Formats: sequence, C-alpha cells, structure tokens
Amino acid sequence: MSDTNELPAARTATVTRDTAETQITVSVNLDGTGQGVIDTGVPFLDHMLDQIKRHGLIDMEISCKGDLHIDDHHTVEDCGITLGQALSKALGDKKGIRRYGHFYAPLDEALSRVVVDLSGRPGLFMDIPFTRASVGGFDVDLFGEFFQGLVNHGWFTLHIDNLKGVNSHHQIESVFKAFARALRMAVERDPRLGDTLPSTKELL
Repeated sequence: MSDTNELPAARTATVTRDTAETQITVSVNLDGTGQGVIDTGVPFLDHMLDQIKRHGLIDMEISCKGDLHIDDHHTVEDCGITLGQALSKALGDKKGIRRYGHFYAPLDEALSRVVVDLSGRPGLFMDIPFTRASVGGFDVDLFGEFFQGLVNHGWFTLHIDNLKGVNSHHQIESVFKAFARALRMAVERDPRLGDTLPSTKELL
C-alpha cells in the first residue's frame, strides 16, 4: 500500500518532431495551472492553443518552425500530431482518470459542444458549419487537420459540434474553449477510482 502522504506521479511529457517540413517541440503538464509560451509562427493557431492551455489548466510549451513560405498546412497539422503524442505520453497507463469529458462553451452568439473519450481508439467526428472560409487569412479547414492529427496520435475519440454561430472566429474559439474544458475533465484523476483503469476491457 502506498503512503497516503505520497504525492501522485507528475504527468508531464516532452515530444520533439523533426521533419523536412516542420521542427516542433511540445511540453505538457496535465496537472498545471495553464502556464507556458506558445509560438507556432501562426498567430491565430497560437491564440487557439492558448485556449487549450488556459481553460484546460495544462501547462504547455510549444515551439514550431515550419514551412510557412508554402502555407500553414504542415505547421497546423504537425502541431496537432505532436501535441497528441505529448498528451498520450503524459497520460501514461491512464489508471485513475475520469476518461470521459464534455463541455458546452458559448462565445457571444456562438455555442459549441465537445465530448472526449480517452478510449485508445482514434476518431474525429466534427460538424462546424463555418460561415467564412478564412479568419484573418487563416484557412478554417485547417482546424480539421489539426484535430485529426491530435486524435490520431493522442489515441482518443473526439466529437465536436458547433451548434450555432455567425462569426467564424467565435465559432472556432468556442470549439477550442469547449475542447479545453472537456479534456480537462477527461484527464482528471478520479479519487474513487484509485489505480483502477476506467474500462471493463482493462485496456485503454
């Protein structure tokens, strides 16, 4: 039996991804307070990742040098991939976590719902009826690439629904805020579970 005064193991991870298209380092602390510096070279992506950091209470450092002279695609997708890898590594064996998380987040006229299952099964089911093709020159379709990379390498199922919205910036930001809070709920330790894995299969 472990000492009741023993602190739980830190859930931290650092992952580096180095390709001909991007050089990325991501560090996360799942039990943080939302601190850290994000610099992807894509300001709107930085703004959205900051929502995950702040509202998910995940300390996060992200540094990326990408081929932005071509476009934002590789940077956005690879940041999703690397963040997913870091989240998966930080979660470890997933014993004692809540596993499921959900949240509704409004931003003025926009309202989004996000549901997370840290299932070990990658899956993205996203419905965002964007009202514009770009926000400040940023192609909104790239967020699908970000979340696809995130779930594929984070090994979880993600349902994203923007239920209403007129302003595309608000649509996207409400999605990221809802995702942050849903993820925060899913990765939390459940004191009633102890070291039990939240799965009847005993595998996540």
